[in-house]
Amino acid sequence: MKQTQITAPQAGTPIGPYSQAILGQGSFLFVSGQIPLDPVTGAVVGDDVQAQTTQVFKNLNAILAQANTDLSRVVKTTVFLQSMADFPAMNKVYAQAFEGATPPARSTIQVARLPKDALVEIECIALVPE
Repeated sequence: MKQTQITAPQAGTPIGPYSQAILGQGSFLFVSGQIPLDPVTGAVVGDDVQAQTTQVFKNLNAILAQANTDLSRVVKTTVFLQSMADFPAMNKVYAQAFEGATPPARSTIQVARLPKDALVEIECIALVPE
């Protein structure tokens, strides 16, 4: 299976040994979990889950665009929250991000801690047009 690494400078630099995304044979793009990093400073953006989720979607959009796809082609997401109490606020931003598109399948999981103490992390799988 052929794999191509996708890197979007507009989404910042990964903070560990992983690719931002891998384009797999069959036109699937597997995007690593994104936290709300400012692509210039590398600092976490926002003090609340809504602001952080907004930045996460900016980063996801940058990575998807680098692979010639977009949120309308996302088929699966996994959302990691530091607290399920933040679910309604995250969900509001999430719904806006996918407005007008078929919402992808989704799992949402509460975790003990995220990198850089972020409140939210989102990963996705998207189709890439051939």
